[in-house]
Amino acid sequence: MRALRAVLALLFLGLGLVLGALNPQPVAIDLGFAIFRASLGVALLFALLAGFIAGGLVLAASTRLRRAPPATGAG
Repeated sequence: MRALRAVLALLFLGLGLVLGALNPQPVAIDLGFAIFRASLGVALLFALLAGFIAGGLVLAASTRLRRAPPATGAG
């Protein structure tokens, strides 16, 4: 199982490097209070990472809510 995780990690690292190398165009991301300047590849990688983290948090929250005891209705 560890070998599979290591292979997948290296695969995604390689895909991230290819994505960054093929998209060197500069972009500016304006959030209203700050402007971030980076290459398009880096911006895409951060967007993918943010989506992965958000999905993991939603999955963890739904799992925790499913395991919680049901609330008793008062009244």
